[in-house]
Amino acid sequence: MKYILGGLMSGTAEHLNNYQQRIVRDKAICGGDPVFKGTRVTLRTVLASLAGGDSIEEILADFPSLVAEDVQAAIAFAAASAEEDLPLPATPTFDENQAR
Repeated sequence: MKYILGGLMSGTAEHLNNYQQRIVRDKAICGGDPVFKGTRVTLRTVLASLAGGDSIEEILADFPSLVAEDVQAAIAFAAASAEEDLPLPATPTFDENQAR
């Protein structure tokens, strides 16, 4: 079964479509881990490279089958995932009696 990863994101539709069109899952490729369409480069690998401080240029040099838009799609995917998964910080309540 093959499907394109997606979800809701409050950014622009262009960024949403960007990662949905570039990041795919297929059980026959890399055990179903998300990869960049037409490659065997996993999303996890690119995100780990970014987290490790690699620049987009370094990632593209390491993975010549990728283009800059693929790395941008990885960032958009991570942002959308964080937006959906991270709890919002608690908002302090306001007490009029304490404000006086």
